[in-house]
Amino acid sequence: MILLLNILWFIFGGFISGLAWLLGAALLAVTIVGLPWAGAAFRIGIFAFAPFGRQAIPRRAVTGRDDLGTGDIGLVLNVVWFVLAGWWIALHHVVIGAAQAVTIIGLPFAFQHFKLALIALAPVGTTIVPAGRAAWI
Repeated sequence: MILLLNILWFIFGGFISGLAWLLGAALLAVTIVGLPWAGAAFRIGIFAFAPFGRQAIPRRAVTGRDDLGTGDIGLVLNVVWFVLAGWWIALHHVVIGAAQAVTIIGLPFAFQHFKLALIALAPVGTTIVPAGRAAWI
């Protein structure tokens, strides 16, 4: 079922969503200033191509230790991201998710857009894992 949902997601908008995230990551990588956010945008872009069966969790929960993106610097990077781009991107995913939630068939896809909206608010310090692996929640 997860494979079927990911295929339908990819065909009916997931490709565009993932491509937009990857384009944003490429633009961030081109600028020296945006380089700290490029990795997070790239991870979300790959996640946006096939989000069913996977979820984003803090990297600290996976590795068991702090790193550059999970400490104080990660917090500052997430605040800057939220102010400059995160809330716009999250709003985009919420609007699309709300439009898809109008129909029963669109509910699973709306849920994935809402999930992407939450990730878009603070992407630095997160990692993508299979849904069953996130037992800490």
